[in-house]
Amino acid sequence: MDDIKILDTVERYIRGEMTPDERLYFEQLRKTNPEVDQLVVEHTLFLQQMNRFSEWKKFKHALHDTHTDLSEQGKINSDRLRGKAKVVYLWRRYKRVTAIAASIAGITTIAITSLVWSVAPKPDNQKLQNLSREIAKVKIEQSRQKNDVNKLKDQIVSNQSTPQFIPKSEGTGFLIDTKGLMITNAHVVKNSRNIRVVNTKGQQFDAFVVRLDMNKDVAIIKIDDDHFKSFSSLPYSIRKASSDIAEPVFTLGYPREEIVYGEGYLSAPTGYNGDTLSCQISIAANPGNSGGPVFNHNGEVIGILSAKETETEGAVFAVQSKYIYQVLDELKKSPLYKNVKMPLKSGLSGLDKTQQVKKIQDFVFMVKGD
Repeated sequence: MDDIKILDTVERYIRGEMTPDERLYFEQLRKTNPEVDQLVVEHTLFLQQMNRFSEWKKFKHALHDTHTDLSEQGKINSDRLRGKAKVVYLWRRYKRVTAIAASIAGITTIAITSLVWSVAPKPDNQKLQNLSREIAKVKIEQSRQKNDVNKLKDQIVSNQSTPQFIPKSEGTGFLIDTKGLMITNAHVVKNSRNIRVVNTKGQQFDAFVVRLDMNKDVAIIKIDDDHFKSFSSLPYSIRKASSDIAEPVFTLGYPREEIVYGEGYLSAPTGYNGDTLSCQISIAANPGNSGGPVFNHNGEVIGILSAKETETEGAVFAVQSKYIYQVLDELKKSPLYKNVKMPLKSGLSGLDKTQQVKKIQDFVFMVKGD
């Protein structure tokens, strides 16, 4: 396989465009060929950086168009602006207008997306629903767009130095090491060009995918942001063994813009239609909970919340925690992650739920993908 073909294959794998048979073959290739595995990791980061560069180029063009428009209206004197000084002058004097340009681009994107959505064929109702949160697609009529743009131009908009991040899906994730390695569901981030995670304080950090296992619906993502500070330790551990029926459990996740607690019990050792990858939990769960941790009373992660049955109230399914170790073992074949270690002992045993949640919540994040 020449370099062009292997890069094309890697991109199809990263974007989730492979058939199940192709993905299985490629997973085996990654296991046996460390160079291919390393290429996947590096190319994932490269594609995300290219996407960010593309967004910046669009922003720069919007800045230029705004300048031209203002010049034609006689609101600025173009003769005063030369070379690089033109961009600097515009940026300093017209921060508000450039921010408006980015906002207008966002409105246009939403409008086009809603048009495609309206004419696309609707899938049949399924009995199993992923718990990722799809962002609502707003229908904006063409006749109202000009009015909306005019209103935006009259508003004071905060300074924006980068193009606006518009998430298409949201879920939950939790740390498995102190340096920013995190678990979520594969279906939350599989089609995302860029990923941001948000903690309970509202702080946002850039992240990228380092391992995606669609068969197990498990993704490992890595926080890649200078503002993120590593933790000294994790308060919880990841359970390797299966859990018992009727065991009390609780979850933390983001079905809305703040962390939400839920509790229930393990109701079956297998998932939907006897799926052995998952277990069934009797608990309330909503879109946005996907990728959230499921804890037992000792503060051990026993699963990753992933889906619910649409026809049965409270029938929620979670990927069993032992499969986190399997996905991590595959990741460790890469030299970059061979030394990753998850905590084997929980420091929450014996504490009441309130104290456990206080110690856990800083390690559970909202995950946003665009």
